[in-house]
Amino acid sequence: MRKISAIIIVLLASVNVLFGQGTTINKIVAVVGDNIILQSDIEREYSNYVLQGNPQNPEVKCQVLQQMLTQKLLTQQAVIDSVTVTDDDVTNEVDRRMRVFIQRAGGQERLEQFLNRSVIQYKEEIRPDVREQLVANKMHGKITENIGVTPLEVKRFFQSIPKDSLPDYNAEVEVGEIVVYPKLTKEEKESFRNKAEALRARVKAGEDFATLARLYSQDPGSASEGGDLGFFDRSSMVKEFAATAFRLKAGELSPVFETEYGFHFLQVLERRGEQVHARHMLIKTEAPLASLDRAKLQIDSIYKGVAEKKIPFSTAASLYSDNNDTKYNGGMMMNAENVQTRTTYIPTDKLDPSVFFAIDTMKVGEYSKPYQFTSRDGKKGYRFVYLKSRTEPHKANLDQDFPKIKEMAYEDKVERRVSEWFQKRRESTYIKIDPEFQTCSSLKMWVAQ
Repeated sequence: MRKISAIIIVLLASVNVLFGQGTTINKIVAVVGDNIILQSDIEREYSNYVLQGNPQNPEVKCQVLQQMLTQKLLTQQAVIDSVTVTDDDVTNEVDRRMRVFIQRAGGQERLEQFLNRSVIQYKEEIRPDVREQLVANKMHGKITENIGVTPLEVKRFFQSIPKDSLPDYNAEVEVGEIVVYPKLTKEEKESFRNKAEALRARVKAGEDFATLARLYSQDPGSASEGGDLGFFDRSSMVKEFAATAFRLKAGELSPVFETEYGFHFLQVLERRGEQVHARHMLIKTEAPLASLDRAKLQIDSIYKGVAEKKIPFSTAASLYSDNNDTKYNGGMMMNAENVQTRTTYIPTDKLDPSVFFAIDTMKVGEYSKPYQFTSRDGKKGYRFVYLKSRTEPHKANLDQDFPKIKEMAYEDKVERRVSEWFQKRRESTYIKIDPEFQTCSSLKMWVAQ
């Protein structure tokens, strides 16, 4: 028999107080054990939903409440199991969210207008909720840890799917690449370094850093924010950037330094433990024609060695390719939408258009001729691609689609484990939901307690 504690009865009586013409100041919308969920909690999470660029949709509040109910059950168990998160974990997540909110809102000032409070105030308000969410996520991970599926379980799962419900898969390919980007000489880099040095000199002379960053920085992610990067840890930035930032004291301006993105200088605004709040300016290096010509000669030489079988493709990729995302995988591209299974099978409609056109008329086992391309971050370079395999559109089957079916079997097993865990906790925990939310279809299993 589930019991409600005396303290919850008192809270229910004292918080749901009506004034004037029936206006509720704030009310409890749900009780989970000894924990409550307030209307203001729902509204705050709904505001976060809108801030992330989603359209207004009041029905989302039902889903928000469902997530909070789930979260309360998880955090209650986390206390029993001594599952915790560090203050640094919470700070990192709060800062990450605020960077997203500021970007979505079009700047800090507009965000503060939307929130009707300062960013600092809002960060402190959401901090307890963020901690609870992180603890809940960690507890969820503990429930599902050590889950695996054997080949026999994959086969049984596949056999349990009705034949007319088997998924259809589009054409898929396995594609490798070798990429060469231009390497600029010291002389070719000098003009870009000089631009960065000139901007740094203007800052030192007293001009406003943020204004100059908005006008001249070529970092699309921070220029509109006056170069402000918010708080970050060492792992968030490339090593040269992190090393420079963590050497400086608050208020110090760095020398100009180089990373793979170009020439930077930065200013540390604040230090907080293992985090730094900094702003920077970036001047990108652009490849002159001579450096592109050198890159073309280099990739032609690599292509010749691979095509004439003097060196295996995978070896050439690991030795010579400039794309770190693929070179350590023998040059093979990964399916970015299926990170967990790390499959190299990529639907043709998800390929980069330049790769798709390069392999469109190729036979399996062939290499394209080297061609010039522009990367997603705007870098010009050369690459050639290798078509390792091609799968035509088909109904799912174990021979061709074992990795995908294994992932489906794994997700099914995880879902069953989690459902069983929650069912037991719901049965043994006092749960009360305000009538306003009892009609939500997503809350049926909670209302039926």
